[in-house]
Amino acid sequence: MNDDTDGTTGGPTRRETLKYGGALAAGTALAGCSELVGQSDNGDTNSDGTYSVTMAPMGEVSFDSPPESIFTRLTHHAGMAFALGRGDDVNAMHAPEYYDQLWNQFTERLPGVTLDWTGLYSSWDPSKEKLYELNSDIHLADPASVNALDSKDASDIEEIRDTIAPWFGNKFSDRHGKPPAEWADRYEYYTLWEMFEKVAQVFREEERYEALAEIHANLLDTIEEDLPPEQERPTAVLAGMSDIDSIYVYTLDTPGFLTAHVRPLSPIGALSDDISSGDTIDMEGLLEADPDVLFSLGGMHPGTDITGIRSSLQNDSVGRELSAVQNDRVYPQGARYQGPILNLFQLEMTAKQLYPDVFGTWPTYTEGPYPEIPEDEQLFDRQKVADVITEDG
Repeated sequence: MNDDTDGTTGGPTRRETLKYGGALAAGTALAGCSELVGQSDNGDTNSDGTYSVTMAPMGEVSFDSPPESIFTRLTHHAGMAFALGRGDDVNAMHAPEYYDQLWNQFTERLPGVTLDWTGLYSSWDPSKEKLYELNSDIHLADPASVNALDSKDASDIEEIRDTIAPWFGNKFSDRHGKPPAEWADRYEYYTLWEMFEKVAQVFREEERYEALAEIHANLLDTIEEDLPPEQERPTAVLAGMSDIDSIYVYTLDTPGFLTAHVRPLSPIGALSDDISSGDTIDMEGLLEADPDVLFSLGGMHPGTDITGIRSSLQNDSVGRELSAVQNDRVYPQGARYQGPILNLFQLEMTAKQLYPDVFGTWPTYTEGPYPEIPEDEQLFDRQKVADVITEDG
């Protein structure tokens, strides 16, 4: 199984080791459709024009042509379709109204990029009848995670695969959780970008993947090159705080793509070892951790009152004692189930929130879209990302 590490230190940088399947480098326009499918071990083209892509837990999956209509459950998969210029072909996702609003907080900063997921089928526990009605060309979802639902057994999974369209997705790489027992012997864990590469092969969009992967590699190199030594890094906690009387907390060093925007920045986790990711603590428990930086999960969503959260902490007799509150270091975050584009923004955002003296100040956020960052303080080029998403292959 792969370790879900998003950065290494020492040796060649990512920009030196990233192997290109074509002539496209980051920021160049896409010229013509990709001719790269079948050039890797996991994307093989047969003589009849069909091709296959291999990913756990599905194994080898064959396609006659790139899928058009796309069913998704979780937003890391929907975000991958979006990154490949296929966001408008998504016909289902979990909590579409919520995530449409959240994603559009970030797309505002990508010139010419639009996204509309409103009105889609909310697919956390999709009914078999609705799956037949949607008649999607691909179910960009993990069959093991669907099988884990009480409403679906193995025969349902096989029926949908054989009579509608294949499954292609991986969920338990989110924090290296255990899949249902019947899937355990075929499961592997992937980083967000390893999974994205395989999804790109499904849609025969390797050139878009290579362009975005280079931008991502350069961003990680920038972070690694300037990361302060451990003794100069702040302590931090990632928390869901819609109600400060019952706070959900998430560990920062948990393996998996849910922390793919935090782990490369190596903050010091403030929670004690007896607290697990997803546990709830009260304000006294948070004060015991007393982080230098407090991340408010979902704080970038337009329906979240980040100013109100800050005020609640300041007005609470215990909350006002927190170092993060006293030093005005309560920051919004976006989503843990992030696709590649959100991962770029959240890496930049988290770098500035943790290390403003190194990567530039994060503007005090109260509402509205992702703040406008001066061009000379941006950690990646918005126009290059937008060009990859919007360019026709």
